[in-house]
Amino acid sequence: MHAQIFLIGLNHRSAPLEIRERFALDRTAPSQLGLIQEQGPVRELLLLSTCNRVEILASGQAEAPCLQHLLEAWARQSGRSPEELRPHIYSYTGLEAVQHLFQVASSLDSMVLGEPQILGQLKDAYRLAVESETTGTVLNRLLHKAFSVAKRIRTETSISKNAVSISYAAVELAKEIFEDLTRQQVLLIGAGEMAELALEHLLSSGVSRILISNRTFSRARDLAGKFQGRAVAFEDLFEALPEADIVISSTGASETVIQARDMRPVIKKRKHKPMFFIDIAVPRDIDPDLNQLDSVYLYDIDDLKDVVEDNLAKRREESRLAMSIIDEAVDGFAKWLFALDLNPAIVDLLDFGQAVGRQELDKTLKKIDTRLEPKELEALQTMVASMVKKLYHPPITYCKTRARDRQEVHYYASLLRELFGLDRNEG
Repeated sequence: MHAQIFLIGLNHRSAPLEIRERFALDRTAPSQLGLIQEQGPVRELLLLSTCNRVEILASGQAEAPCLQHLLEAWARQSGRSPEELRPHIYSYTGLEAVQHLFQVASSLDSMVLGEPQILGQLKDAYRLAVESETTGTVLNRLLHKAFSVAKRIRTETSISKNAVSISYAAVELAKEIFEDLTRQQVLLIGAGEMAELALEHLLSSGVSRILISNRTFSRARDLAGKFQGRAVAFEDLFEALPEADIVISSTGASETVIQARDMRPVIKKRKHKPMFFIDIAVPRDIDPDLNQLDSVYLYDIDDLKDVVEDNLAKRREESRLAMSIIDEAVDGFAKWLFALDLNPAIVDLLDFGQAVGRQELDKTLKKIDTRLEPKELEALQTMVASMVKKLYHPPITYCKTRARDRQEVHYYASLLRELFGLDRNEG
């Protein structure tokens, strides 16, 4: 009987952050769990540990003992009891585990639908498992299939192409206004977390010239050092504004920092070159009337939330197409997995054929008086082996292509043995 696939885990939906932190397995090699033993139920193992999930994927025998072994080893590695972990985990067996893994790899199970980081994290986990020598035929095939499924979903769907965070949505809007962000200069007003995150996204998009202004100048100077930018005293803000193509504001001030009436000299000095304002502050930092000015584009947090909601809806729509790709891949993997049960019968069939071929060759050679050279004998033996493989190829292919579930696999394995008398010819 082929090895079964098991998966237990916890994620952002099944467990709060403090539980995920308590049972994290980051930087833990699969071999450290001590689960793979010569007579043990677990034969192959992989660990995935991120800030939002911890999962243990295994291949082995006997469902209940295998899952219990995984749970106990996980708790032991974390220095906790299985009873503390048990209420927070989910578990999958067989093709449900396969489908879940494909969903994880394709970021359909992520907190942010379509985020790309999880695939890289899964590849790192697989690399560590290979280095620890805890993977084999089943998990190697399964993980490579998961990677190809994730790649196909990113290629054939738009699930990762729509911004679904406030900061990233701001950057995507900036790209629509400016053809080439590498030529633009950014001014960060304040030091809010989302504004800083938007700045990081801009840097990854090629922006290199950065100005930072904050009421506390030392904070502006520290942040400028982090991003290799230039600090601007808050009282000099309007002196720096004409240099900025993109302005990100998040000060936490109780009143607006930039009024529409104060912008006319700035626009004139810029010779009406476009300016993009991103106001992520609550209450707002920037006068909404800026939108009435020529060459000025202003988005506040509500505008960005609308963009995010629209994009989330698009991703959810794309996820249905992604699931159809996953269902197809699960079916394909199932056929391969079930076909492993045919392998013993196929091996016995080929061994039987080769034995018959060698016997018949030996009989023929004894009837020939001519003494063969070693190379000639080797050529004849190779020919007989090749003939056996070619003769048995059609029945083997027939059984493999028609065995679609475990019951059918067992039927065709028995059919091969009965047709060729394998059990009668084992000696």
